[in-house]
Amino acid sequence: MSVRLKLTLSYAGFLLLTGAMLLAAVWLFLLRYVPDEAIHLTDGFVPNQTDLLRAFTPAATLVLLFLLVVGVVGGWFLAGRMLAPLNRIGVAARLAASGSLSHRIAMPGSRDEFSELADVFDIMLGRLESHVAEQQRFAANASHELRTPLAISHTLLEVARNDPDRDVDALIARLGTVNTRAIELTEALLLLSRSDRRSFAREVVDLSLMADEAVETLLPLAEQRGITLDVTGEPARTIGSAGLLLRVATNLVQNAIVHNLPADGMISVHTDVRQGAAVLRVENTGNMLSPALLSTLLEPFQRGSERVHDNDHAGVGLGLAIVQSITRAHDGTVHIEARPAGGLIVTVWLPVAPPETPQH
Repeated sequence: MSVRLKLTLSYAGFLLLTGAMLLAAVWLFLLRYVPDEAIHLTDGFVPNQTDLLRAFTPAATLVLLFLLVVGVVGGWFLAGRMLAPLNRIGVAARLAASGSLSHRIAMPGSRDEFSELADVFDIMLGRLESHVAEQQRFAANASHELRTPLAISHTLLEVARNDPDRDVDALIARLGTVNTRAIELTEALLLLSRSDRRSFAREVVDLSLMADEAVETLLPLAEQRGITLDVTGEPARTIGSAGLLLRVATNLVQNAIVHNLPADGMISVHTDVRQGAAVLRVENTGNMLSPALLSTLLEPFQRGSERVHDNDHAGVGLGLAIVQSITRAHDGTVHIEARPAGGLIVTVWLPVAPPETPQH
C-alpha cells in the first residue's frame, strides 16, 4: 500500500474507533442504568433497555458508517495535502537521478519540517551541481594538459623522422623536457586525487618545521633568481599528513619564487598560532594583481597569466590547487590576497593540534 492509503486508513480507523468509544460510553454510563423489565405507567409509555437498544442500534450503525465514509474521504484528502511536499521533493530527486542538477524545490508556504527538508535538499543539489561542474572542468583541463606533451613529443618525432640530419642530442634533450613535464603533471594529478580522498595517516605536524624544510630545499632556486627568503614565526602544530603538509609549504614557497620580480624580490614565510588555528603565511613581491585574477588562482590549471614567472619553472598550473585540496582535506582554509605594493599573500589556516599530555 502507498503511504497515502496507509494514512487514509489510519485516519478512518481512528475516527471509527473514536465513534465506537463514544457509543460504548453511552452504553456504559447511560443505558445500563435503565431497567430491562417492562415499565408500566398509567399515564404513558416508558421505554426500557431493550426498547432503547432497538431504537439506538440502527442509528449508531448509521453514524459509524457515516464516520467511516468521512474518515476515508477526508483522510485521503488530508493525506494528499500532507504528502504534497514529499511529492515535490521526490520529483526533484528523480530529476537529479536523471542528471538534471539545476532543478530546485523552493518549497513555498510556512516553515515546517518539510520545508526544512526541502531547503537542505536544495543546498545539497547546489553543492552537488557545483562539484560536478568543477570535476567536468578539471577533467577537460587535465585532458588538454596531458594531450599537450604527447602532441609535442609526436611532432618532435615526426620532424626527426623527416629530417635525418637533425641534431639527435637536442631532440633527446627536448623529448626529456617534455616527458618530465608530463610526469610532473601526472604526479600532481595523482596527489590531487589522493588529497581529495583523504586517504592518509594523521599525526602531529609542526608547520614551522615544514616551512623550514621547504625553504631549505628551494633556497638555491631563490638565490639563483636574486630573491631574499625570510623565515620567521613560532611552532604551529596541527594534525595531518607530514608529507602532504610539506607539499603545501613547498608549493607555496615555489609559487612565490616563480611568480616574483625579475630581480631583488622578497619572500616572507611565517608560522604561528592564532584564533585557535595553526597558520602558515607566505608573502612575496611581484606585479599588481587584479581581483578577477585572484578569484581564479586556487582553481586547477590557473597559472596566472598576469603574474611574472620564470618559464623554466612555471609548473603545470596545479600548485595552488593542490594547496587548496590538501588544506580542505585537513579541514582547513586557504585565503589569498594581493599585496598593496604588488605580489601575493597566501595564508593557510589549519586546526591546531591539542596540547601534548606531559609524560610521568
